[in-house]
Amino acid sequence: MKNPFDFLWDPVDKPENPWRLITNLNHAQRLTFTAAFLGWALDAFDFFTVTLTLKQVAEEFGMKKSEVASAVTVCLMLRPVGAIIFGLLADRFGRRGPLMLNIGMYSLMEFLTGFAPNFTVFFILRALFGIAMGGEWGLGASLAMEALPTESRGIFSGILQQGYSSGHLLAAFVLWVLKKISPDMSWRVLYWVGASPALLIFFLRCFVPESKTFEKIHEKKAGQTAKTYLKSVFEMLKREWRKVLTGILMMAAFNFMSHGSQDLYPTFLEEQLGFSVTEMSVIEIVANVGAITGGTIIGYFSQYFGRRRTIVCSAFCAALFIPLWTYGPTTGLIMFGAFFLQFFVQGAWGVVPVHLNEMSPSDFRGFFPGVTYQIGNFISAASAQIEAKIGETFPVYSEKQQKMVPDYGKTQTIFMACVFTFVIIMVSFSYENRASDFDKADGESSRMKYVHLEEEDDVEDVPLH
Repeated sequence: MKNPFDFLWDPVDKPENPWRLITNLNHAQRLTFTAAFLGWALDAFDFFTVTLTLKQVAEEFGMKKSEVASAVTVCLMLRPVGAIIFGLLADRFGRRGPLMLNIGMYSLMEFLTGFAPNFTVFFILRALFGIAMGGEWGLGASLAMEALPTESRGIFSGILQQGYSSGHLLAAFVLWVLKKISPDMSWRVLYWVGASPALLIFFLRCFVPESKTFEKIHEKKAGQTAKTYLKSVFEMLKREWRKVLTGILMMAAFNFMSHGSQDLYPTFLEEQLGFSVTEMSVIEIVANVGAITGGTIIGYFSQYFGRRRTIVCSAFCAALFIPLWTYGPTTGLIMFGAFFLQFFVQGAWGVVPVHLNEMSPSDFRGFFPGVTYQIGNFISAASAQIEAKIGETFPVYSEKQQKMVPDYGKTQTIFMACVFTFVIIMVSFSYENRASDFDKADGESSRMKYVHLEEEDDVEDVPLH
């Protein structure tokens, strides 16, 4: 029996010049990738408006922060609904049209949230936003990955996924600017600004072509009815259930990793450490610069080191920075810890778009990546609420604030140590299909030169070692 960790010692392929990979795209590929990146970045901007204004929303509605955090939870829990709906539409009608519909929906929900008169309406609007948000990632990732050259997938996967951190960074920066303009400015303004992604629809409509890979597959299925299409979906799920389950559990681990390290962190900085909104925003900006840098660099190296080995090494390195991230003795060391923890967290995430698209059955690349991602998200949906509730249950005395405050620091430290272990285990026992041919029909995709197998017969859907 093979050792499941043998992949850690596989040979490393010779890296190509990253600048050549970035500049070697044609005009259509650049436009397509830009649209996918902006769609995900602005979607993330709208998601993080809640975590960045959690304290202010709670104060206005007279609620505990853990209660307001339930709006984050329901948003995450409903994302699989959007992934299923928009994923099915993408594999049936193409990537571009459903993506425009999706962006319009999440922009509208974000705008209306700024007018919520009470928490009930706020909660419902965030639930509807969650459905829209759930559809965006799968559509944008498949559209981008299908347009890119095989050798460029790693680096652009890293850049694409950092649309999430870029959106977080942009939201923190906009909040910082708004507070500089007027310290008493309402939290609602940030949500109204967040409606701007609707403008991206015009860019998609005018400049971005449909996926050539989808068009080739669609041609082979000309005349397929909705009934036969849905039947093929169920057949795929029956045939590929091990791969689907592996993808879901792997993405649950990843989403615990990102939401556990991000969603409650601004509240921890303000509530337990006593930082002002401005100081908190600066730390968030530094952390997200680390995330963007890490995602791009580590995504690039995954093309040569392997997807799984890159993820496992990133999770291990991130765990080393937990103490500084929560217990750094100075503001500078907390920033240092936040920078490098997010460098490796989002570095691991930078591999996800290409990894899931390469794992996906060719005929269902609009459906598989988004659905496995978002069901994994559903499993991890209560991350922020769990951390907030435990922190409130076990308060600690703050010398800086001269009062008892929730112990979010200890909660996040223990939580993230467990999560990084979970990520390492799940990824080690998962699949890898690096550099597969997206244009080949299901059953035809090859493992190509990057994968090192001991025997040719091992090319079936089994974990690579």
